[in-house]
Amino acid sequence: MKFLKSIILSAALGATAALVACTEDSPKTVRPDGGDEPIPGVSARGSFAKGADVSWLTELEEAGYTFANTEGTNKELMELLRDDCGVNAIRLRVFVDPANSSDINGWCDIDDMVVKAIRAHQLGLRIMVDFHFSDTWADPGKQGIPAAWVGLSLEETLPLLADHVNRALTTLHQLGIEPEWVQIGNETRTGMLWPLGHIDSGDNFTKLVNAGYDAVKAVFPDASVIVHVDCGNESWLYDRLFGKLKEEGGRYDMIGMSLYPETHNWQQTVDDCIATIRKVKADYGKPVMLCEIGLDYKEADTADAMMRDIVAKGIAEDLKGIFWWEPEAPAERGYSKGCFDGGIPTKALDVFKQQ
Repeated sequence: MKFLKSIILSAALGATAALVACTEDSPKTVRPDGGDEPIPGVSARGSFAKGADVSWLTELEEAGYTFANTEGTNKELMELLRDDCGVNAIRLRVFVDPANSSDINGWCDIDDMVVKAIRAHQLGLRIMVDFHFSDTWADPGKQGIPAAWVGLSLEETLPLLADHVNRALTTLHQLGIEPEWVQIGNETRTGMLWPLGHIDSGDNFTKLVNAGYDAVKAVFPDASVIVHVDCGNESWLYDRLFGKLKEEGGRYDMIGMSLYPETHNWQQTVDDCIATIRKVKADYGKPVMLCEIGLDYKEADTADAMMRDIVAKGIAEDLKGIFWWEPEAPAERGYSKGCFDGGIPTKALDVFKQQ
């Protein structure tokens, strides 16, 4: 798999080099066809993000999965999402060294992220990079330190975190690909890099966030740095974490949320999330992005109603966008909250086509 990724990356880098015009100091992102005008149908930077996290894509493709629109025409996934679902932004996760994890088996390292970012860029899609500072999944239940960083002090870890961010983003910079958003940590309700960066470990978490923030801004000064927490319907989680960052001088630009309602109570969950959005904007003065959302793919009508409700209410609260997490995920791979059925999109994202 590593060999395959290196071949794909080399080919993608060669193709992209012909598309990139750079000044000595900064990249200039250009259209894949060489034109100067915005790509038709793709929205401008800063507009409402109609997004999808498709980080599993290359792994699924290697396993033989294909995707088609509702008319039965096979398409590359990102092109399908753009043209048939109204998606204008792609989110891509990055692990530190996923070769160390049997669960991940090398996928979503820097090279794999770059392969997908090139493809998104060539389609004119906006990009979010999501750093999991772990060799495997970082989420509310686990924030494991990468194997190579285990046993190091905070002072030793800070430059390693910054270097990891710098290497990933510098690669994109050299290709003329500028992410609009960068997440420093994933679902960090109780910090990251446990126990070193746990929320209860003094101001370590804040220092880690600041190191990541500075590393992002050194490469992409205009990128919005996101700190991300799960359960957007539970405002106390946001008060605890963002209150801590405020008190300790944490640097970030945007608050990221996850929201995974259940079918039976999605309306209350959405309403509680909208209340949290309103509250954190007032308390911390930062815009909000819904970085992850999902609902059982078998409940397409409910998902459609949920998305229409949260888009309408979110736009009224100046929510900056919504990303469906792994819409293409096949249920047999162990995740059922995508919004494709048999490789074909359901109606869950239809609201994106009307925004």
